[in-house]
Amino acid sequence: MPNTCSMGIHLLLEEIGKPYEVEKIDFASQKQYSETYKALNPKSKVPALELDNGEILTEWPAIAFYLARSNPETKLLPEDVLRQARVMELVDYITATVHMQGFTRIARPGNFSPDESTHEAVKARGLELFSNGFKIVAPQLKQPYALGDFSIADAALFYVEQWAVRRVSLTLPEACQRHYDAMIARPAVKRMLEREAAA
Repeated sequence: MPNTCSMGIHLLLEEIGKPYEVEKIDFASQKQYSETYKALNPKSKVPALELDNGEILTEWPAIAFYLARSNPETKLLPEDVLRQARVMELVDYITATVHMQGFTRIARPGNFSPDESTHEAVKARGLELFSNGFKIVAPQLKQPYALGDFSIADAALFYVEQWAVRRVSLTLPEACQRHYDAMIARPAVKRMLEREAAA
């Protein structure tokens, strides 16, 4: 689904440069809950990656890790084990906290409270968590990319920065804005955004 967290995986596929196919899971028509999609991914979430052997991988960190390790020539993960751990540390914080705890409260307050009268308070808490996530991440960022060299962590950080800029109109901390600007300039990011806009 365009403009969801799957754009980060879409970006990694563009970085890798091997042939792939994209199937849009249209949330507006609730295709994620269709029996066809649930047969592939009973979690009714995106992204899901179907491998050449027919196996299905789900969950953003797992898919990104698989793509990096199965395409070592792209250097999407550093070789040093501590630096790998730092990449996964940032990926986990972005996906589990900034995205799931923060942004999801903004976009889907009903997931956190069935009482509609509390939804504005849920959204406000989400915005607080979401914006605070960038404040926590910003001092850790290196240049030109999150941990110095481009990695899967940059794809994760980019998708939440994209939401901050395009969906929430949040002013990013300076270090995050620098990162976002560097990402927007990458050819793979441009190709991904063009493909998503056309989907």
